[in-house]
Amino acid sequence: MIEYKSAMFYRSTFALCLAAVVVFANLHLMQPLLPELSRKFGLSLLQTSWAYTISTLFLGLSLLVYAALSDAWGRKKLLLITLVGMNLSTLALTQVDSFSALLFWRAIQGIFLGGLPAIAIAYMGEEYTKPALVAAVGFYISASSLGGISGRLMAGALADIGHWQWVFWPVTVLGILSCLLVWRTLPPARRFVASSFNARQAIADNWYHLRQPLLLLTYLIGGLSFFIFLNQYTYIAFVLSEAPYYLSSFWIGLLFVTYFTGTIGSAISGKVAAKMPVPLGMALGIVILVFGTLITLSPSLLGIVLGFFINAFGFFLTHSLASSWVNQCATRAKASASALYLVFYYLGASTGSLYLQPFWQWLHWPGIVVGALLMYSVTLLLCLWLWQQAKRLQLS
Repeated sequence: MIEYKSAMFYRSTFALCLAAVVVFANLHLMQPLLPELSRKFGLSLLQTSWAYTISTLFLGLSLLVYAALSDAWGRKKLLLITLVGMNLSTLALTQVDSFSALLFWRAIQGIFLGGLPAIAIAYMGEEYTKPALVAAVGFYISASSLGGISGRLMAGALADIGHWQWVFWPVTVLGILSCLLVWRTLPPARRFVASSFNARQAIADNWYHLRQPLLLLTYLIGGLSFFIFLNQYTYIAFVLSEAPYYLSSFWIGLLFVTYFTGTIGSAISGKVAAKMPVPLGMALGIVILVFGTLITLSPSLLGIVLGFFINAFGFFLTHSLASSWVNQCATRAKASASALYLVFYYLGASTGSLYLQPFWQWLHWPGIVVGALLMYSVTLLLCLWLWQQAKRLQLS
């Protein structure tokens, strides 16, 4: 097995982390560009938001397939196939000249982007020793966060100095480099045991998970939290691009630096879980989200940014606790239980704009705050319900 701090540990972890940076940069780079795309193609906010959310939608759906496929085909082989597909679709995006073509290739890209999230941690769990696994997962999650932030920053900066499509060139180059590194430095799986692809068993496992109250409630909490949190960034981008702020794509991209407080929220989630029942820790994260969302009603740019810093901390606290809770509560097929959580997570991200759109039409940003608070109230009640269920089963 790959030992912690060995040369193989650093090479293989670096390859997976670079792939994570590229994958999540590709996934999120469209978000700060939405106001510019709306002006260029003459589309409404909701129509334009599909340039971003269609990738998260297809990524979420693809997770239902990749986990089972990797059990049959092998982790590294499927990972390389999806990374190559990601690069080809990103290259195609450099040539699109219509919004329909943009949506088509973003959907194709989303399908291939699902490979790494479905495979990376499963590979680490099989090939790394326990100390190496703990360290590698931490590096991988940090790289995923860095990819989301850097993709947005890069997109905003390049849109300000040139055409919005320019951003796809550097991520294509980085994607090719990540393919080469994974191919050359990621060791072939030594502890992997192939199993035939069994669609019936995969469906049976997912159906079993959905019938477990503890898991289903956790899926809903994670999915509905991301449903609001991520799409608040989409709508605030349009607020900040108009009067009285008139921020360019670059400055809108800088708003995503607020994700860094999410790293702190994730880091302290273990300490929170040691101090209180996990469902109550999730509820604490939701309360912090409510507080941060209310602060964004401030007319000052500083107040809005502060609100999003608070939001990121609260969301990632809830998300980290929910992710670990799924693993704790799953009694069988833990990999598919975790994959199903990510399905809810990304489906929430891709559909939240549909829910928030009527609130935007009603009151613009104050309407978004009202819609967010209503949904956060639902997730808070779900957390308390989960706590009661866990107490009944003596898990909390």
